[in-house]
Amino acid sequence: MVQRILQEMRTIKRVRAVYFSPTGTTRKVVATVAKHIARALNATRGEYDFTLPEARTAPLTFADDELVVFGTPVYAGRVPNVLLPYLATIAGNGALAVPVTVFGNRNYDDALVELRDILARGGLNPVAAAAFVGEHSFSRVLAKDRPDTRDLDTAAAFALHVAATCNTLPAEPPLVEIPGTPYPYRGYYTPRDRHGNPIDIRKVKPLTNDRCNDCGLCAKVCPMGSINPDNVKEITGICIKCGACIKKCPRDAKYYDDAGYLYHQHELEETYPGRAAVGLFYSGSYDL
Repeated sequence: MVQRILQEMRTIKRVRAVYFSPTGTTRKVVATVAKHIARALNATRGEYDFTLPEARTAPLTFADDELVVFGTPVYAGRVPNVLLPYLATIAGNGALAVPVTVFGNRNYDDALVELRDILARGGLNPVAAAAFVGEHSFSRVLAKDRPDTRDLDTAAAFALHVAATCNTLPAEPPLVEIPGTPYPYRGYYTPRDRHGNPIDIRKVKPLTNDRCNDCGLCAKVCPMGSINPDNVKEITGICIKCGACIKKCPRDAKYYDDAGYLYHQHELEETYPGRAAVGLFYSGSYDL
C-alpha cells in the first residue's frame, strides 16, 4: 500500500509564478511565494506576467510536473472580469496550483473562490490558496506600501507550508476549501453615496495635467492598451481603474476628478484604515 502511494505521488520539477499585476503588488506576493516553494522543493522556477495585452494572446499551458502560483488583484470583490476570456484558455494538464488574490484592505469577497474555480475548470489542481493585501489601486494611503516586509514574511512561511504539503498529496488531491459564496457567487461590490444610491464609475477615465511631458510611460503600462501613445491625454478604450498610469507616472500627471470616484476613494480610506489580515488556506495532509 505504501509503495503504491509513493509511486502515485508526483515530483514537482518546476514552479511558475503567473500573474496579472498592473501596479506590482500581486507580482510581489506571487513571486515571493513561488520563489520559496521552488527553493524548498529544489525545483526550477519560471515567471509569466500577463498584465499587458500582448501577453494575453497565447493560451496558458502547464505540465503535470509543475506547480503554478497564479495571482490576480481583486476588483469589486471578484476576479477582474476583463480577464475571464483569457483565463478560459488555461490548459492545466493536471498541474498543481496555488491561487492568490490581492485586495486593497476592504475584503476579497468571492474573488479567491472564483479564481480557484477558474483554475480547476482549466485542468489545474488548486491545493492551497491565499488572499494578501496590497496598496489599493485608488489610493496612496489605503494599505500604504503593502505588501510590506511583514506580508512577505507571511508569504514565505505560507510557501514553506505549501511545499511540505506537496510532499504528502495524492495523485488526485482534493480541492482546497475557501470561504465565500459558491458559483454563481455574489454580485460585484457596488459603492454607494451617503444616501445609499449606487455609484457607477465604470466609464470614468483618467485625466492628464500640465506636468505631463509626453514620456509615454502611461501608454506602455496600461493593461488594456487604452492610452493613445501618440496623445496620452486620449483614452481610446476602457479604463479598469487599476491605477497603473497614475502610480507609475514619474510626474504625477494622471488623475481622476469624477465626483463619484473621489467619494468612493475617500470613503474607503476612512472606513478601512486598519491593517487587514491575510487569508491562508491549505488542503489536508495525507500521512503515509
